[in-house]
Amino acid sequence: MNTGRILVVDDNEDLLKAARLFLKRHFGQIDLEKDPTLLPDLLKNESYDVILLDMNFTQDVNSGQEGFHWLDKILEIDPAAVVVLITAFGSVDLAVRAIKAGASDFVMKPWENEKLLATLNSALQLKSSKTQIQQLKDQQEILKADLDEKFKDIIGQSPNMIQVFDTIDRVAETDANLLVLGENGTGKELIARALHRNSLRADSPFISVDLGAISESLFESELFGHVKGSFTDAKTDRPGRFEIANGGTLFLDEIGNLTLPLQAKLLTAIQNKRINRVGSNRVIEVDIRLICATNMPLYEMVQKGEFRQDLLYRINTIELRLPALKERVEDIPVLAEHYLKQYAKKYNKDIYKFSEAAIKRLEKYQWPGNVRELQHAVERAIIMSRDNVLQPEDFFFNTPHQPKDNSDISLEQYNLEDVERILIRKVLAKHNGNVTHAAQELGLTRSSLYRRLEKYGL
Repeated sequence: MNTGRILVVDDNEDLLKAARLFLKRHFGQIDLEKDPTLLPDLLKNESYDVILLDMNFTQDVNSGQEGFHWLDKILEIDPAAVVVLITAFGSVDLAVRAIKAGASDFVMKPWENEKLLATLNSALQLKSSKTQIQQLKDQQEILKADLDEKFKDIIGQSPNMIQVFDTIDRVAETDANLLVLGENGTGKELIARALHRNSLRADSPFISVDLGAISESLFESELFGHVKGSFTDAKTDRPGRFEIANGGTLFLDEIGNLTLPLQAKLLTAIQNKRINRVGSNRVIEVDIRLICATNMPLYEMVQKGEFRQDLLYRINTIELRLPALKERVEDIPVLAEHYLKQYAKKYNKDIYKFSEAAIKRLEKYQWPGNVRELQHAVERAIIMSRDNVLQPEDFFFNTPHQPKDNSDISLEQYNLEDVERILIRKVLAKHNGNVTHAAQELGLTRSSLYRRLEKYGL
């Protein structure tokens, strides 16, 4: 038996009884209604998969106008409703009008049971499809709303980041080319995506290209495309990134890695706003908003002849510099908390906060890898920790420039971590590397000492 819910609306009581007797053997719920004026209240309180609606009630015996009137009312209340119209005075013209007015199908009465059953089953499939489509639309709207959060995934409350957000606000809706500068791990691509989401091109493609990962021999093919047979591995025609990004935003990351010959080819494409696929003479017009990014000192490179000045002027109509994490220490607790929630959920760990000492340790560290390094540090700490509160010893940082182990060191010149590192070295040396004895003298467990050894790279 199908679990579908069917509503039959007709002023003929005998027809309603006959419909119930037949349909209840095939469907889960059959409701009957003689008075169509009760439809609005009924539909506000119930949800039906299919509505069987008579076209001709006592006030209007054979024109079908009442049926069209109530069809309109039903669709006004529920635009996704599936309505099958029934009448004893059918015609091809009436059927066509019914479909155009929004009905899903049309049956004649007295109906043939098997034909009615087939019609209702088809209507149920249509209802199921409509429901799935609506669910997908709802999901897409939620996802789009989530993606369109003004600065999604860009976390920061420091003055430096507020200035970044202000710049995005000012320039996003323009078509000006942007150059995003910043160290590795500062989130340059996130900024590019935020600029695209807040631009007039938001509904068009955002195409990201890591120029540092493209070999010189494949540069033109990747960016401009190629035609079949233009080189050994060109098995088919293929569009390049410029062509795919047409109408949208093209993000060129690591632009400082390009050689001078490749810079010249890129400059030509940007200036002319047109490209040729490799192996073809056909000109392809392209309309893109260009955003470039690098961690390299382009102005110094221009002075040294390593980067074309005319290309720099083309790509930096607006220049946006991202602060290093050490320049926005105020954001470290917020970022750390964000990653804590993310990875605690991912790894199903019952870790809910940082100790104050852990936060101080994170704020004190210089973060040469910036936000990306912080993200990985929190993830690693969550994986390795056995507690539900992250402690300073859960974080292991590479410290290449360690103070020398000097027995005459004045401790007032060093912070607590430096003192701890030196003390552990001295005690280990005293016990010839015996961790058990060293731990006993330091008042630590073996596991705690091992964590500190890993922490300080000893």
